[in-house]
Amino acid sequence: MSIPKISVDFNNADTDGRLRLSTNGALADIKRMHIQLQDGLEVILNDNEGLEATGIIEFSQTENIWVAKIDWNKIKNI
Repeated sequence: MSIPKISVDFNNADTDGRLRLSTNGALADIKRMHIQLQDGLEVILNDNEGLEATGIIEFSQTENIWVAKIDWNKIKNI
């Protein structure tokens, strides 16, 4: 099974540095690809402008939304 790719805004991070998956682009990708979000799911995050990172899905109890934890030092220019 391939790793799902989700559109994100790298400027839309929570206070823990996790990317919020609540943007229109992320929600559209999740719906279109029928991704079942769950803690620990590995995803590829892409801003559609040349940046990409691997992330691990987590549920933010604080904001009551799904987020992706990334290593900010491993963001790639593609």
